[in-house]
Amino acid sequence: MSISLNNSETKQNLMRAFAGESQARNRYTFAAKAAGEQKLYGLERLFLFTAEQERAHAKVFFDFLEECNDQNILIDAKYPVNVGNSMAYQLSVAHRNEYEEYEQIYPLFAQIAKEEGFPLIAHAFEKIAKIEKVHGDTFQKYAHLLEKGLLFHEPTNSSFICLNCGYIFEGTDVPERCPVCQHEQGYFVRVQDAPFH
Repeated sequence: MSISLNNSETKQNLMRAFAGESQARNRYTFAAKAAGEQKLYGLERLFLFTAEQERAHAKVFFDFLEECNDQNILIDAKYPVNVGNSMAYQLSVAHRNEYEEYEQIYPLFAQIAKEEGFPLIAHAFEKIAKIEKVHGDTFQKYAHLLEKGLLFHEPTNSSFICLNCGYIFEGTDVPERCPVCQHEQGYFVRVQDAPFH
């Protein structure tokens, strides 16, 4: 079945996804601010890095709505409220929310888009769902590290990088301050987790 976007459920789903991605971006900027206040600068950057990708997803969904320009699209949807400064909590709920998009929301939206004759939109939902899984996995990994006291510790020698100056520490316990720039321990992340180094 092929119908016009204006008469489709896909139009509403695109707006729901746009709203959801926009809200996720804001939630992650709020979490980033809390992480920075707690001197967990690596987590601050993780939330900001992910927030920018959520912005990019929102743009993809918004651009598909071009033919609906100058309309006000009414939607009904549920969005999470996760208030709190605990980083373990914020990482845990971010993991859960990302997985809900990956496992439930976007696969359903993709299926509806296919049925309504919008293969490009369905493709976007499917691909972005896979990205959300990566986000969820990353948040889960960091929630685990934080809860187990392993954010700045590894049982065996590992490499950590200072996000401020680029110094690479080799060892098991990250120093309290970077020996090069004197920035706090919270600036260190595992080398493999630094997007650019």
